[in-house]
Amino acid sequence: MAVSNVSFQLEKGETLALVGHSGSGKTTTLKMINRLVTPDDGEIRINGKDLKEWDVTELRRNIGYVIQGIGLFPHLTIEENVGMVPRLKKWPKEKITARVAEMLDMVGLPAKKFADRYPNQLSGGQNQRVGVARALAADPEILLMDEPFGALDPITREELQEEFIGLQKKLKKTVVLVTHDIFEAFRVGNQLAIMKDGRIEQAGHPESIIEHPESDYVSRFIGRHRDALRLLLTERP
Repeated sequence: MAVSNVSFQLEKGETLALVGHSGSGKTTTLKMINRLVTPDDGEIRINGKDLKEWDVTELRRNIGYVIQGIGLFPHLTIEENVGMVPRLKKWPKEKITARVAEMLDMVGLPAKKFADRYPNQLSGGQNQRVGVARALAADPEILLMDEPFGALDPITREELQEEFIGLQKKLKKTVVLVTHDIFEAFRVGNQLAIMKDGRIEQAGHPESIIEHPESDYVSRFIGRHRDALRLLLTERP
């Protein structure tokens, strides 16, 4: 069983980091939120509405999705990639152009310089920024992020984490982020859920999890990083 008896509630504007080792059920849980995976039982609700009541295409177009592999279309320009969902939603051309420029500027890739380029002309970190811009282009309320910075070098990964924190303070999206990196989870999440064998071992505020682990597994998972994580939390703005 991939996921069993997982339950959590996330308020608007919060960032939940699902953290755990490979195979713990993090990505399956994430994919159930936009119905890439259909649960056998239970309910998932957005704004009180069961996902089974949503049109699946409309649901996915209203949820931003960022993955580790970025998933940009190599034959499309950066402008065309970022404007993909607004075009599918039949936004006016002028509105799409303005929105793409706004999103690229927001992630530090000015449209005048980058809009006409192709993904293979950008670095890995720049392409990841484009992936975030594309996920945000249609202004979704919810953003799903599956190991979004995992394939990057440590310096670039930390830079993008900080940029994401800044964006989140401005945009206040409801975010569910999957990571195996405990430091990334504590850096970007104001809510955490530590997963093991398809279940949530403990969920709550990072400070509570550090100070009051509810199982031996959580205590071991935090383990030797406890003091460093405490310091990380004191440095968070």
